[in-house]
Amino acid sequence: MTRPVGVDELLRAHRSLMVGDFRRHPPRPRRPALWDPAERVLPVVGAAGGTGASTFALALATAAGGRVVECATMTASGLVAAPTAELGRRDSGWLRGTRGTVVIERPTEILTALVDLQAPPTPEVIPPMTVVDVAWELGQVLATESWVADVLRQSSLVVVTATATIPGLRRLEAALGMLAPTPCVAAVLGPRRKKWARAVAHSVGARTTALIRSERLVELPIDARLSARGLDSAPLPDALLHAATYLLHLTQDVPPGRSP
Repeated sequence: MTRPVGVDELLRAHRSLMVGDFRRHPPRPRRPALWDPAERVLPVVGAAGGTGASTFALALATAAGGRVVECATMTASGLVAAPTAELGRRDSGWLRGTRGTVVIERPTEILTALVDLQAPPTPEVIPPMTVVDVAWELGQVLATESWVADVLRQSSLVVVTATATIPGLRRLEAALGMLAPTPCVAAVLGPRRKKWARAVAHSVGARTTALIRSERLVELPIDARLSARGLDSAPLPDALLHAATYLLHLTQDVPPGRSP
């Protein structure tokens, strides 16, 4: 017969289980992957969700004739329908596709933590630029040891996407503060700045105002088809590609800086 078990003994067993006393093999500490790309890297991070970061990252890679690396977990990919050809899974856990001359790399696994994301594979031909679609909440990225955080901290320029709304511009101001002193360019989705509602224009913070004065705020037009269908294999709107080309011209005035 099994003996009766008291409540105190059950509580002690529960506490021991929570702290891992019964584990036969303690979990190994996860070490962040390192990435040392040969090409220039341009990270794109959304100040909030729904700001068009993945779409604009693809537009930048298209305008640069380079590749885009998406860091989102597999189930949250914004580029899943963007390739026109799939080239298969790499040994490093990345799925490679192409879209014209653009190479698209995206994870093939469900990620529960950013530290689990492996470094992107080295391309056979070094592209002129790799655009990194960060695809994680900025505060979470900067608080986690990972190659993605290293890219943001060490980049000579970071593109921050936002929306032309009062909460959108507040989130943009907060993101610029978190990234300081790293130079940034803002890409704001919505109407042209001259057509912003008065309340929206008055909500612009000091850091965003500095970007406007230095002509480092790029306007991203809203496209009805993209808003309804999302990214697919259809060509990107000309207006979006023009905005991406203009932003790339801005990056030419920024020194290469440290390589992540």
